[in-house]
Amino acid sequence: MPDPVAAVPLARDLLALTERMRERLQEDPSGNPVLAVSLAISRRIDAGQVSAAELETLVRFLRDSAFADRAGRLAAYVGAGDAGNAAALARLAARLVRPDPADSAVPLAAFRALVERPRFAAVFTAHPTFALPQPVAHALAEAASGRPPDACFVSHRPAGITLEEEFAQAVAAMTHGRDALDRLTASLLAAARDAWPGRWTAITPRPVVLASWVGYDTDGRTDIHWWDTLRLRLRMKRLQLDRLHAQVAGVPAAARLAELVAAALAAVAAQIAACPETADPDQAVAFAHALVDWRDAAFVTPDALLPLFDDAIAMAPEAGKLDLAVARAGLLAHGMSLAHTHVRLNSAQVHNVVRQRLGLADPPEDPSRRRGLLSDINAALDAVRPVGVDFGAVLAEQASAARLMMTVAQIVKLIDGATPIRFLIAETETGYTLLAALWLARLFGVERHVEISPLFETADALEHGARVVEEALRSPHWRAYLRTTGRLAVQFGYSDSGRYVGQIAASYLIERLRLKIAEALGRHGLADVEVVLFDTHGESVGRGAHPGSLAARLDYLSPPWCRRALAAAGIAVREESAFQGGDGYLLFGTPELALATVTRIAEHAFPPDAVPAGDPIYDEADFAADFFATSRAGMQELVEAPGYAALLGAFGPALLDATGSRPAARQTDGMGGPATIRHPRELRAIPNNAILHQLGWLANTLQGLGTAAARHPETFTELREGSPRFGGALDLAAHAAAHSDVYVLRAVVATLDPGTWLDRAAHARLPGRREALVLVARGLERLDLWAPAQAMFRRIQADHVALRAAWPDVPRMATREMLLHALRLTLIHRIWLLATAIPDFSPRHGVTRAALDLRILRLDVPAALAFLAEAFPAAPDPAADRDYGEPRAPRAVEAYMREHAEIFAPMQRLFALVREIGTAVTHEVGALG
Repeated sequence: MPDPVAAVPLARDLLALTERMRERLQEDPSGNPVLAVSLAISRRIDAGQVSAAELETLVRFLRDSAFADRAGRLAAYVGAGDAGNAAALARLAARLVRPDPADSAVPLAAFRALVERPRFAAVFTAHPTFALPQPVAHALAEAASGRPPDACFVSHRPAGITLEEEFAQAVAAMTHGRDALDRLTASLLAAARDAWPGRWTAITPRPVVLASWVGYDTDGRTDIHWWDTLRLRLRMKRLQLDRLHAQVAGVPAAARLAELVAAALAAVAAQIAACPETADPDQAVAFAHALVDWRDAAFVTPDALLPLFDDAIAMAPEAGKLDLAVARAGLLAHGMSLAHTHVRLNSAQVHNVVRQRLGLADPPEDPSRRRGLLSDINAALDAVRPVGVDFGAVLAEQASAARLMMTVAQIVKLIDGATPIRFLIAETETGYTLLAALWLARLFGVERHVEISPLFETADALEHGARVVEEALRSPHWRAYLRTTGRLAVQFGYSDSGRYVGQIAASYLIERLRLKIAEALGRHGLADVEVVLFDTHGESVGRGAHPGSLAARLDYLSPPWCRRALAAAGIAVREESAFQGGDGYLLFGTPELALATVTRIAEHAFPPDAVPAGDPIYDEADFAADFFATSRAGMQELVEAPGYAALLGAFGPALLDATGSRPAARQTDGMGGPATIRHPRELRAIPNNAILHQLGWLANTLQGLGTAAARHPETFTELREGSPRFGGALDLAAHAAAHSDVYVLRAVVATLDPGTWLDRAAHARLPGRREALVLVARGLERLDLWAPAQAMFRRIQADHVALRAAWPDVPRMATREMLLHALRLTLIHRIWLLATAIPDFSPRHGVTRAALDLRILRLDVPAALAFLAEAFPAAPDPAADRDYGEPRAPRAVEAYMREHAEIFAPMQRLFALVREIGTAVTHEVGALG
């Protein structure tokens, strides 16, 4: 088989060069292979040995190689092929019916208890992780399914994404998921049919369900209005009815059922057509009447359809009963929607509406005021009486939390009253928030229909989340609410927790918090309440996803020992896991991938009894507490270091295209370019993590581990090799280390060092190059980021030296990935050098030459080029050549074609390659953020 690298001689040469430079570190540890390769590429460009077109070919080749490897890893991650997974589902179903093949089947009631309660939910979320255009993402999923694309794409860069496109991608993934769930259901029913002939048709399996917050998550988003939420929710209803109709149409025994479903489809179509596009009252009136008038025909619950299903199954020939039973189970599992509904907002929005309506103005985060607030909100819950909701009230409401709860009320009343709606509250750090949300739900009459769920994501929330739950449980209203709904839902955030305390420490805190919540329920006599544990991780280790396999990921999020402890306490648990945006949808990107994903989930939901009961990490409580506390302290110290924010914000946000609807960081209002990042909290969590990927150091998973391991090196080694739980956690660190290199990070820091550029200037030979290098150095002096970044680098380097001493075989970055980083630094350097040739100009629109230079040093290239195109037009103004009725006067109009050809266009071309390399690095790591 020919070497694919040989197809691009330049790639072969540069990969060999990168490897040689790494080997020289044995002789010269103070050298930097990344900078050395970067400068070697630059010299080749200066000598005319490498053209811009060849650079583009090189980047595409490296990117496509990373793409192909990513597809292979994705296939291995979910495991087995289509036939293998179908056989695995059959084996699972047989084991549930007859755990011991030598024994008879379990009682039918016991089997129903196992499979008719949802035990796991796959939740489709839409965080900003759409790092690939949809056709490229589709090709990646196809390649992972054994169908590589026939041709490569010119670019893998995203072009921005709208809410409608997010929804379309989520629906495609959910549709594959529902198909896979039907195959799981069919396997369970087929096994039941063999065990209980004549009685199996009463079984409605639903151990795994789907849910979605796409179009319903308003936390931090301003592009989702109440009418968007209702329109998309109606479309989810139509998708469910479409699915149902396809399943029963053409079945003679289900003719009446198909007729009613077709009528419901027509009714929902009319409701969707009437949905407003703005807050126009006339449109709202028409929409309200469409919902009310077509309510009964569209079915708000499946209740009227179920007797028809029973009749159809009874009348159908034996061969057709199974298909109808599968369709019925899907309807009961998901109600009047393709997936369950999650809405989300921020705790501050809940506090604001209670402040407005009840006058409770004290800040909930103030512990000295909290007792009084809790007393006041309990008194308000005593007194509140439900009020009606109509669309006039929705239009008039200004408080976002009240408007969202009203929207929930309208969904329950007019669209789907069968399935509870999850009401997620981000940044919940006090029980007062939960009671305030309960007051709001009771006010609008939906207390029985919403599952109020706190999101624990900050370091404080993970540390004190049990106190939050305890505060709420002291309220008789909250306890009564849990008894009524039968469920406590809790959400754990991994992106924020990981970036503030580190992913390894966050895993420990979350596991401990799960157990503490169960203990609190037991103390308050609520051990019979089901606990929903929703992990909102992502597909990257920086967002809490285990890199080994999907099975390992599910066990990492919900460790077997923790599950056994909850079961021993008599707590019924339902697990939920997020599949976020472009990365998460890949696991459902084709029928084959979706079946594999659902199979792994089902195997996790029904683990075999033979799973080992112990794990040595739990016998070493002192070591575990010390290790995780030390690693957490190391990450928290790094987060607070000025150099960390300086490095993240220097030009990190510019390395990535927008991957969602929200900016990576706050923007300034003036003409000074992006806001200076003074603390990581000023970046959103996923872009923060993605920038670390691009800088070649996954600090949110690695930092602090070296110091922690050095405290007890022998125990560290023993448990890394002998504890599945501890070893599984360190697998995240191993993956992070495989995509991190101190020399890549050092090269980035050196790029910000004026001294590096002055050293180059001292040895420059090309005409004008010395002056250009000095100008870059002066600009970096004004930027003033190198000193704090260098101090931060020493902190990281010291910790990593300790980690490699305790863990000598920890993985290292691959040569290809290091070459990508070196190549990108070359491009950045050349952009900066080109910028020194920009002609001087007078201040324009508040932009000075010095401000523009700083903007380009931070790689705000698109905005800078837009300004330059205006300041230095490429062609004369055509208006100058018109006949103005007088003798032609001299025109003070100058075209800057040379500047555009020699400076601006090359800068734009190089910057496009910088961003393309960003996508290639994402392929190498395997996910964004």
